[in-house]
Amino acid sequence: MPLPPDFDQVRSEAWSLVRDTMGYLTRREAHFLTLAAAVAPARGAILEIGSFKGRSTVGLAYVARHYGLGKVVAVDPHTSPSLTDPDLRGAASSWDAFCASVRRAGVEDVVESHRTVSTELARTWNEPVRLLWIDGDHTYPGAKADLEAFRPHLVDGSIVALHDALRDFGGPTRVFVEEILRSDDYGPAGVCGSIAWAQYRPTDGGEPRFREARKRLEKRMAPLVPLVRDDRKLSGARKLYFKLRRAMVPRGEVDPDRFARELELAS
Repeated sequence: MPLPPDFDQVRSEAWSLVRDTMGYLTRREAHFLTLAAAVAPARGAILEIGSFKGRSTVGLAYVARHYGLGKVVAVDPHTSPSLTDPDLRGAASSWDAFCASVRRAGVEDVVESHRTVSTELARTWNEPVRLLWIDGDHTYPGAKADLEAFRPHLVDGSIVALHDALRDFGGPTRVFVEEILRSDDYGPAGVCGSIAWAQYRPTDGGEPRFREARKRLEKRMAPLVPLVRDDRKLSGARKLYFKLRRAMVPRGEVDPDRFARELELAS
């Protein structure tokens, strides 16, 4: 769908709420997420896997309400079952902080929360997904399970985005390279900050223009996979090499008009 004429203002308003919410999403990444939510040319839900204290939830919910996109479905057990989860610093759960965040931002009415893991929610899920935001368990089995659980519910034009794909977690990087960039089910793809994203386009993802662009990006990102495969914290020469290889991956701010045009589906 075309870029809404008021998007710059809406993005700025959403960021003002995100900025005041605890979490790890950068300004660049928040801008990208709100853009993806606003222009994804697919019907269905905005699904967030991994909410923590609601930083991305707030931005997505603000955009969803403004443009009438329905509710943001946020799934997170709000405990720490994985070694890659954010540190709760002695707290038993992030649930109270999450609820306070969405309440403070005034978006409670457009957030549907599920205190469980994504694979459990997927058992009863029966609607299409227009934006699949994966920011939960960052191990490879965890990130892969998140994608596999909801991939059957993607529709032509849906966007899949994985957080922390350029950080020292094995899951998002490996899943993006092996399950998405190497698949003709996806068309346009890129990286913004540490968010790796691709558009689900099973009807034309195999066209040379898409396949060749994905292969170029894969060539830049594939060397990172063996460095983060075992989810160990990087250090020393290995960490330096990771940074050098990461610097070769284009990950700058996304131009909204160009992005919206890139996502347009064939009529």
